[in-house]
Amino acid sequence: MSNDIWVLAEHQEGKVKKIIFELLSAGIDFSKKTGQEVAVLLLGSGLEEATKSLTPFADKIYLMDAPSFTPYTSDAYLASIASLIKEHQPSIFLGGATSTGKDLFPRLAMHLQTGYAPDCTGLSMGEDGKLIARRPLFGGKAFAEMAFSEARPQMATVRNNAFLVNENPDRSAKVISVPPHIDPSLLKKKVTGFEKAVGAKLDITEADIVVAAGRGIKAPENFKIIEDLADALNASVGTTRATVDEGWRDLKDQIGKSGKNISAKLYMAFGISGAIHHVLGIGTCKTVVAVDTDPNALVFNYADYGIAGDLFQIVPALTEELKRVLSSE
Repeated sequence: MSNDIWVLAEHQEGKVKKIIFELLSAGIDFSKKTGQEVAVLLLGSGLEEATKSLTPFADKIYLMDAPSFTPYTSDAYLASIASLIKEHQPSIFLGGATSTGKDLFPRLAMHLQTGYAPDCTGLSMGEDGKLIARRPLFGGKAFAEMAFSEARPQMATVRNNAFLVNENPDRSAKVISVPPHIDPSLLKKKVTGFEKAVGAKLDITEADIVVAAGRGIKAPENFKIIEDLADALNASVGTTRATVDEGWRDLKDQIGKSGKNISAKLYMAFGISGAIHHVLGIGTCKTVVAVDTDPNALVFNYADYGIAGDLFQIVPALTEELKRVLSSE
């Protein structure tokens, strides 16, 4: 029994996602308390760059290099990961609360007959190695702390920006090549291709800064001023259900109960009234800034900073000032 802390290294186009480095940094902190080793599980093909970037953050990298793992399918991942977990019996297995994590981890937990805490916003650990997972309930109206029974591994997926990335991890992982356990007859799905959105930036669930506009933007072409502000801040652009329903923005940009939950370090809302279905998606953002013409708009109840004013005057002026300040740094 290894008793290690494992992290599933999700990657895209050869680059490991930021949430993975956050989880490994948390794992390093936990290991200082418990003495456990930190291990990465890396599946895919052509993983040289990913392996190199992960090496300072772990003690071991279990590498499964096979074309069947690229692109991701739950059928291929499930069998191979379950087999490796049964062999090594880690104490903890963590992943990002991404589309992949939300698809794979509940299947894996059921297969292994162990506990799983989804979509967490925080993790802590006692001296005895017991993991405590913090996650929102009822659309973010309440938070619960969840502990695990004796079944292992303790499994959780975690939202982006829950932990800081350790700038000096100071590890040097040993790479362990593992043969994949894939039965071709069990592969029921096949990915035929991807279509990348034109001009797409970092997904709003992964971005440190998100700027968003609602119906107050008045017309789809007016999103140009929001895009300009996003460019100045190196931010991603979000929106509300109302503009998606109007066809002004794509569903992938929608924030809220029927869209995406974000945990940005900075969220800026322009012309968004603050309907409950929207604010349920921003409950774990660190700082919220709101601009609306109505001084009684509900969004101000959730904002750290608010301006009652015209976004068509405020956004361009803010963009120009940010460009001036940032260019002088």
